[in-house]
Amino acid sequence: MTSDASPPPARPLPAVDDLNGFFWTAGRDGVLRIQRCDDCAALVHPPQPVCCYCHSERLGVAEVSGLGTVVGATVNHQPWEPAFPPPFVVASVALDEDPRVRLITSLVDVPLDEAAVGRRVRVRFEPAGDVWLPVFAPVRDDDGGETFVDLPDDPIAPAEHARHVRPMVRADKFEDRVALTGIGMSPVGRRLMLPPITLAVAAARAAVADAGLELSDIDGLSTFPGGELIGGFTEGGVTAVADALGIRPTWYNGGSETFGPGGAVVAAMLAVASGLARHVLCFRTVWQATYAAQQRAANPTGGSPYGIGGRGGRVPGPQGYVAPYGVGSVALNLAMIASNYFHRYGATREALGWIALNQRANAALNPDAVYREPMTMDDYLGARMITTPFGLYDCDVPMDASLAVIVSAVETAHDLAKPPVLVEAVGTQITERFLWHQSTTSHEPQTLGPSAHLWSRTSLRPADVQVAELYDGFTFNCLSWLEALGFCGIGEAADFVAGGHNIALKGGVVALNTHGGQLSAGRTHGMGMIHEAVVQLRGEGGARQVDGCSVAAVSTGGLAPAGAILLRRS
Repeated sequence: MTSDASPPPARPLPAVDDLNGFFWTAGRDGVLRIQRCDDCAALVHPPQPVCCYCHSERLGVAEVSGLGTVVGATVNHQPWEPAFPPPFVVASVALDEDPRVRLITSLVDVPLDEAAVGRRVRVRFEPAGDVWLPVFAPVRDDDGGETFVDLPDDPIAPAEHARHVRPMVRADKFEDRVALTGIGMSPVGRRLMLPPITLAVAAARAAVADAGLELSDIDGLSTFPGGELIGGFTEGGVTAVADALGIRPTWYNGGSETFGPGGAVVAAMLAVASGLARHVLCFRTVWQATYAAQQRAANPTGGSPYGIGGRGGRVPGPQGYVAPYGVGSVALNLAMIASNYFHRYGATREALGWIALNQRANAALNPDAVYREPMTMDDYLGARMITTPFGLYDCDVPMDASLAVIVSAVETAHDLAKPPVLVEAVGTQITERFLWHQSTTSHEPQTLGPSAHLWSRTSLRPADVQVAELYDGFTFNCLSWLEALGFCGIGEAADFVAGGHNIALKGGVVALNTHGGQLSAGRTHGMGMIHEAVVQLRGEGGARQVDGCSVAAVSTGGLAPAGAILLRRS
């Protein structure tokens, strides 16, 4: 007799090469092995051809104890990839020999409701094809009890990143030579079923008209993430938009290795400040909602929307160290970091809830927002879980939209149609490792360095800011940015947002995400934050306008990399 049951999908496995083979085959004899620098004795992970600490090329392999501490954990409830039916646990374990090394892993022999930060664990290995996957089980004391310890500290404490910021080389700033002169938005909605280039052209033309320019005045183009048409993230980049609009730029830029659309805008500022262009059209198009609908129609049986399996199930590069454990979304990445923050500072889900409620209240005043219905704390807490501590309303809303911003030479700005918005400072410095699972454990990576860098380039301070448009792909992004930018102290954000008063449109310390943010207005991967900051500084916010808005802080990007911009009214 034969069975009609299909075999379970195979989990994605890492691509094994000469650099990392020792790590993925260590389980043959049950000993965890990590790359070690022969000169400074630092452990380096993932394996590299050079030590990232002392830059030596003399690298060997060390046998380590396999003991560690759970520094992040999440129970995932959302189906991302067929090989990982929920619920399941993903954890980050810091190794005893060098806590800077963290392994993303599974916890075994741990009930779902006991997957806790601070737990002592020991490595085991699970064979999978030609690799042995490190997983971790609880360490028990002599009486059989489980062991918990204090969390290891990060190499740079959250409050100490300013000490690592490079000072300005000269007193004059490139920011003083540029201005934001036009903004534009396409039709927006959950599933517009429009070609993405249609959205991009609509936003571009609206921004050019808003500035009082003609398309022939545009001599620069800048976008994120560029032209690779994957996952509903772009319309085709500079090539597609330039061709559609007949623009022949003197300078152009497009690529994903920057802090989202904010990076594309800063690149445009640099081009304008250097004289390469006079008016640069910056644009960002998302059509994830339509793309997802198209994919479901083409492949009703489903699959990972993030493609974590890779070709032939082998995942190259840094993703190969997390995909075998079911990390199919950035939600899990950030959830593990949020668990660390909660453990260190005593925050609870209500802190995230106040951010979600604030965004929804502001969206109710924004006619372009996707979700405008009222929401209560009970609604927030009662929503289905995605991955602890994140529920449905902690996650931003996929949508279709394109937004555009014109960056102009400041000499031209005052002759244009609208009052220019001036650039006070940018913050772009990276002070920690790029890989999120090797970076800061308690805050969203790449928030603390760029924030400290921003304040090093201006005499203004957080108390001078009336509006903060802070990246909120997840509620926890906002919590990290509020602390990183200094609107409250490290570990104080839960108290700062409690009740929503300090972040409210009226009478607060700083008005947060005045248009509803990505949580309620819709996911624009950060360009919506810049667009809304310009709206507020011009005084064009209508019912959601913040009185006396003269300075706005903007952050774009989530996890790695990310950056910040400080804008002011002219």
